[in-house]
Amino acid sequence: MSFDSGPLDRYISAAVGDDPAAARELRMSFAAGARELADLMRRARCDANWRVAAERLKSLAATFGIIPLIQLAEAAMDGVPGDPAVLRDINVAIERIA
Repeated sequence: MSFDSGPLDRYISAAVGDDPAAARELRMSFAAGARELADLMRRARCDANWRVAAERLKSLAATFGIIPLIQLAEAAMDGVPGDPAVLRDINVAIERIA
């Protein structure tokens, strides 16, 4: 899956302008939130918890227009809870953002 964090970059640029420290902080904050949701998915002990965490991840990604992460969250919702391949792909996507 190709990855484009351009929408996030544009959002950050619009929010902080040419302040690299603030841009880095915003990006790290987004990545931390996404990592937390991925961890909630990993620790989910029931289908409902898996789905709620995936829905929240999708919403976070949608806020910034990060289509690949939206698609991965949707794949998680449509697939089997705890799917290690989906979790791995989600974590790779998050690390590419960070």
